[in-house]
Amino acid sequence: MKPKLLLTRKIPEAAIERLRQHFELIVNPNDAPLSRAELIALVADVQAIICLLTDTIDTTVIDAAPHLKVISAYAVGYNNIDVKYATSKGIAVCNTAGVLTESTADLAWALIMATCRRITESEAFLRAGKFKAWEPMMMLGQDVYNKTLGILGMGRIGQAVAKRATGFGMRIIYYSSSPKELPFEAERVELDTLLREADILSLHAPLTPETKHLIGKAEIALMKPTATLINTARGAIVDEKALIAALADQRIFAAGFDVYEEEPHIPAALLALDNVVLLPHIGSASIATRTNMGFMAAENALAVIEGRKPLSQVNG
Repeated sequence: MKPKLLLTRKIPEAAIERLRQHFELIVNPNDAPLSRAELIALVADVQAIICLLTDTIDTTVIDAAPHLKVISAYAVGYNNIDVKYATSKGIAVCNTAGVLTESTADLAWALIMATCRRITESEAFLRAGKFKAWEPMMMLGQDVYNKTLGILGMGRIGQAVAKRATGFGMRIIYYSSSPKELPFEAERVELDTLLREADILSLHAPLTPETKHLIGKAEIALMKPTATLINTARGAIVDEKALIAALADQRIFAAGFDVYEEEPHIPAALLALDNVVLLPHIGSASIATRTNMGFMAAENALAVIEGRKPLSQVNG
């Protein structure tokens, strides 16, 4: 008899087919997150869960799944999972570290270019019929070439973003808990220095109690008025209210976000701003990457069930 696995949301079909080869699948048939009651009801007999960041796998859910052996996150982040409690129950927690690095780095650069050069604002201007002639002062933005890129969190994705900056002749500085051996020139600095000197500040830290609101009113006040803030990491690293106030008062030039503090809720005041580019959490949204995430999540779950070492386990 195949072990039972709950897939909390549809993923690319190729990955689902691989799962069907090894598991009796319970698949959420709806294109929407499971309600808490639905999630608790569906985990009763499963040995494995593949979940999304939108699924809260806390003590109540874990206790409702007495046969559970593995929680496999279809994501790099796992702050939606009570890892400590899962560990105490002997449940492996896995993620898809490494699979989405390059796609997310590409998207961070899309946000860098879009914010600095006012791309989405310019397109909206044109589509609204406002482009009548070339003007010397129209849609002036910030250069990227030869500027200073600040990386907060020099992990896999932070390094991939920084590596791309070398092609733009940028000075690279970073803030990290420990120095990194890097294949390109970069200077490790204190957080205050990073904030003061970065023309573009790109966030790539995990969300922890220490990093929640790490970028708040005082930190934003240190940034250059010409600086741009990019967040493809976790929304709550930034105090959104403080950022909105700074953008509205033009104390920083622009911001580009793919993640939000209370996702999927986006504050109306943020939506109303012209100097911010807002994306619906699409950092890993390429066909190849999302499919490979599914393959890795499947392999992580199967490895634990079969007593093998998973590709990426966060609590073992």
